[in-house]
Amino acid sequence: MEDAVMFSVQWWTEPLGTWMAWTRATIAFFLFVFGCIALMGAWEYFSPGGNPRRGVFALETTRGDRLFITLIGCAFIFIGWLYFFGAPLWWPLGVCVLWALFVFSLV
Repeated sequence: MEDAVMFSVQWWTEPLGTWMAWTRATIAFFLFVFGCIALMGAWEYFSPGGNPRRGVFALETTRGDRLFITLIGCAFIFIGWLYFFGAPLWWPLGVCVLWALFVFSLV
């Protein structure tokens, strides 16, 4: 088997073991989620409050609620995109960025 070129599709998706489906892409995803939670915690530590506000969905949400809504929404956007269109995933990434901007500015 040929060695994968760093940051190529093969490099991102090659299995990293026999347990579960760990690839560099899944590790990057989990690091991103944990990083978002850590940044949200630091933001709350240095700027406490995050007072609830009423948004478009008529829900009172805090910053943490909006992060959760964003992450869940992005998961569904990616799953739906994979189901209907498959790879590449650059378009749903753009949709997720727009979703995050929408949630944090209006929700």
